[in-house]
Amino acid sequence: MSAGSSAEQQAQRLGALASSYAQEAARAADEAGRYAAAAVAERQLATRLSPLTAHGYYLLADRKWPGSRSAQIDLVVVGPSGVWIIDSKHWNDFSVAGGAMFREQADVTDEVLRLADVANSAESALAEVGLAPGEVRVALVMHGHKGRLGEVGPIEVVGEVDVHKHLAARGRRLTPSQVERVLLAAMQYFPAYSGPQIEQAHTVVPEPTLHELPNHALNDGELLSEAEVMEALGAAELAAPVEDWMTFLHPTQANLVRRSFNGPSRIRGSAGTGKTVVGLHRAAYLARMHPHGRILFTTFVKTLPAVMSNLLARLAPEAAERVDFVGVNSFASRALSERGIRLKIDSRRSGVLLKKAWFGLDEPARARLMARAPIAGFEYWKEEVDSVIKGRGLVSFEQYADCSRPGRMIPLNVEDRRAVWALFESYERLMRAEGIHDFKDQILLAEKALRERPLTGYAAVVVDEAQDLSLSMVRMLHSLVGDGPDGFTLIGDGQQSIYPGGYVLSEAGISLAGRGVVLDRNYRNTIEIQEFASTFIADNEFADIDDAPSVAPGRSRARNADETATAGSELHRNSVNATGRHGSAPVSATFTSTDEHDAAMVAHIRDAVGVGECAIGDIAILCDTNRQVDTARRLLTAAGLKSMSLMDYVGISTDAVKVGTINRAKGLEFKLVMLPWTPKVPKTADDERVARDLRERYVATTRARDALWVGFC
Repeated sequence: MSAGSSAEQQAQRLGALASSYAQEAARAADEAGRYAAAAVAERQLATRLSPLTAHGYYLLADRKWPGSRSAQIDLVVVGPSGVWIIDSKHWNDFSVAGGAMFREQADVTDEVLRLADVANSAESALAEVGLAPGEVRVALVMHGHKGRLGEVGPIEVVGEVDVHKHLAARGRRLTPSQVERVLLAAMQYFPAYSGPQIEQAHTVVPEPTLHELPNHALNDGELLSEAEVMEALGAAELAAPVEDWMTFLHPTQANLVRRSFNGPSRIRGSAGTGKTVVGLHRAAYLARMHPHGRILFTTFVKTLPAVMSNLLARLAPEAAERVDFVGVNSFASRALSERGIRLKIDSRRSGVLLKKAWFGLDEPARARLMARAPIAGFEYWKEEVDSVIKGRGLVSFEQYADCSRPGRMIPLNVEDRRAVWALFESYERLMRAEGIHDFKDQILLAEKALRERPLTGYAAVVVDEAQDLSLSMVRMLHSLVGDGPDGFTLIGDGQQSIYPGGYVLSEAGISLAGRGVVLDRNYRNTIEIQEFASTFIADNEFADIDDAPSVAPGRSRARNADETATAGSELHRNSVNATGRHGSAPVSATFTSTDEHDAAMVAHIRDAVGVGECAIGDIAILCDTNRQVDTARRLLTAAGLKSMSLMDYVGISTDAVKVGTINRAKGLEFKLVMLPWTPKVPKTADDERVARDLRERYVATTRARDALWVGFC
């Protein structure tokens, strides 16, 4: 080694080491700048929002990121408008477009969406105290900016200048007691972060260095003025009012809304157990989970979709635009129209033709059928054609001869069925000759059209009051989504079936194995109303779409929330009232004349409104026929009381008594329900018709939340 060479090598090594240290120091300084900038941004945001704490909001700053040892959440806000998971940013060059986010030229969408994963896990945790999934929101707050800047999936990107307006804009969705309940759960799920600042990676993407920030950003920021706070809260008061069920559910219901099924599923339960509420929340949840697909919410009752649509607009306005609410017949009509298929549907004329076919049967065949159904006569066989043959879409006598007939109490042998098939074929020939169709044809033709040209775009279908649909309706709707995960949800209760005929889902090729859920707590009716309603269905046999025939047990008490309910036949024993809520006894009065009955009905409405029992808009009169509906409305008009038809009711509060048929009230509830002109004994003695009449009474009485009046006449 030459002289001085070792010293030269040592100098080079130390020089390289010094350079490495200098680079590391620069990186450390840069990292320190990022954390200092982040600390400033977070401190400014928390300081600015702190005046909201005087109005029921709680700010949880620097919380642990669930599942991470080092990352943190900038801010969790719990208050009247729900739960907000907030991340603050001090980016100078960013853009939001098409659901994606860019910082300079870099696509940071995936990293930003990690916040959505946090919200999803928080929804699950907070569902344990009953918070509805849609009440957990995520906001990415951009300092130095104003207004709503866009969306990245479920994450709302908003400016820091008026973030308070954004938080308050959803209105008062939680009560003070609910806020406190959720706050305790949120504090447990998001514990305070206690790690050293230098070790944390609290943001999902790198924060800017100090030199990127304007000088004023290094200050702690300004508090909201009282005027700014009151302006935001005042605007929030204009938001559509919400009801408790829209934001707070029983934990069982909240978890069911989010539950994932690996195929078609069914939610069932007796009246008042919250099936429709769960279905509506589930539709909103699925819409959020499938931002690029649509959700179909449908039912047989044609007035219900408009009501549900308006309710969802209040419950989850951000999801409402991706949920289609439409009656099943209207959906079929639209599907046919889009495919250029035109039908002439004439219910009145088709009824005349069916009767003509009946009288056109040869005498022995008609006599045979009359002997089988001596009381109901033609009406029974009309139901057989409509509900069993056409409702299933049977196309051959062999199919009809072999099919089971759940819910039909009169057994038929082969010759009986041959006579019915002859009636059906004659009816079809008469309709085709006149170029008309009935509503059953509409469904069958839509099912065929969708099979030949499938409809795409639906991510999920939710069917409410599924027990009222025909087999062909279920097949048609199932074809839209098939057996995919969470694609097809049926909601219903066989005990509330008020239409003839029946089927089991296996006939449509649908299996619910392991995917049926029973709701067994009554959240609607007082115990007194439950007790009264149960008398109509005591020992009443009914056919369910995924079970063998069930029998409702005899009259029994309504159980309290801490008592155990079981499925099966126990389901329709007055299901558990979640709060053990008592109320006034139902008023059941017998009148000797129609005039006496009518005067008492009007007087009861005046008394209920006069003593403050309910507002006039909280009252419903439910009738057996449309003719009775017209009579009731004339009586109210003569008495100076406002009324509106249930056919026109869309779920928006109105200062008028709602009047409609029992069938139109399915899926709805009212504080006071009145059932006028109720016969003491069903008008027909046919066992099957009597059973349906009694189930109809059960449906009617369980629409009443707090009070019930029944006038026997």
